[in-house]
Amino acid sequence: MNTTIKTQLMNFAVTVILSVASCCQASEWTEFRGPQGQGHSDATNLPRSWSETENIKWRVELASGWSSPVVANGRIYLTTSVPDREDSSKGQSLRVVCLAAGDGATLWDVEAFHHDGENVEIHEKNSHASPTPIIDGEHLYVHFGPHGTACLTTDGAVLWKNEELKYEPQHGNGGCPALANDHLIICCDGKDQRYVVALNKHTGKQAWRTERELKPSRGFSFCTPTLITIEGRIQAICPGSGGVWSYDAETGEQLWRVSYGEGYSVVPRPVVANDMIYVCSGFGDSQLFAIDPNGSGDVTDTHVKWKTKKGVPKSPSVLVVDKELYMVDDRGIASCLNAITGELHWQERLPGGFSASPVLADGVIYFQNETGETTVIKPGTQFEKIATNQLGDGKNRTFASFAFVDSAILLRNETHLYRIEKQ
Repeated sequence: MNTTIKTQLMNFAVTVILSVASCCQASEWTEFRGPQGQGHSDATNLPRSWSETENIKWRVELASGWSSPVVANGRIYLTTSVPDREDSSKGQSLRVVCLAAGDGATLWDVEAFHHDGENVEIHEKNSHASPTPIIDGEHLYVHFGPHGTACLTTDGAVLWKNEELKYEPQHGNGGCPALANDHLIICCDGKDQRYVVALNKHTGKQAWRTERELKPSRGFSFCTPTLITIEGRIQAICPGSGGVWSYDAETGEQLWRVSYGEGYSVVPRPVVANDMIYVCSGFGDSQLFAIDPNGSGDVTDTHVKWKTKKGVPKSPSVLVVDKELYMVDDRGIASCLNAITGELHWQERLPGGFSASPVLADGVIYFQNETGETTVIKPGTQFEKIATNQLGDGKNRTFASFAFVDSAILLRNETHLYRIEKQ
């Protein structure tokens, strides 16, 4: 290996950055899948078993929404959607809610946007408030797809709004924004047009916009960018229908692309580990790709290190722990693979269907299904289950991914937010 490539890989390994909110403590949960977007928490002394009557510090009722909680400075932030009339789902108030982490009390609840519901398509598994907010110091950024993007203070004051990102979503909104220095980067993949855009985080004005050049038969997707830095340049890794692209986060220049045919409705967020990017291709021809990001142009035939079709999730993101990759597909097939080679270590069926992404915390992995049941396993090349925990009677859906605060788990189901903690 020549010196230049060695230097690139070393730079890549030590400068992976998926959030630049350096003012936040490492233990705070500032964006979708945590402060580095990887699904890793450094929280300790977490419970491994719970029920409606065991290890529940509090639970509070919430309005509709599938955004995951984010946490900073003892406060929890979520988005919700409240219908204008109890008997109608047409008009919706799109809201931002702040709760006290200690007792779940509502500190503020403000409307960010309103839509009248006309010509709005929503999938039965989606909500009008699905993208997870992101926190950067004293500012909170929320996104509701084409209905609007906004910046608020952590005290609930709206600083700016942008309602100019127009496209026709299929099944509603889903992808979360990512922050790269002064840019809020958002994937806008509708059935009519597909592009990635950066907004100035201070003003909400468009900084750049880059069109997707592939034209798959089903163009809609729901992706959250993942950010990495190689040789001082921040790349925004943005999957979409038909392929995954890397863009210069400062300028929007397309750096490289891997095509994957007719993969569509892509949801999982890419993961960075072992000098590779792990990307799922969504519905259709579902595949998992391990990609070397040190490329330029179309690198489909040159920089894919390995790929697999077996047990690949369409909705949950994957999780990498050291040299192993863990994933669960939407039907509940959990797998552990060698993250370097793609070799399968084990595959087991977990109960239920899955939408939430697995997380690593306090030395164990949590897999949460769609009906309130969480399977806890020990990481390793042999399957070792530690506990199975059920909240509720299995009728309240659980699609939002876990968040963490102090030594507690935050779990959002269809009607409530729970703080799960040793009691």
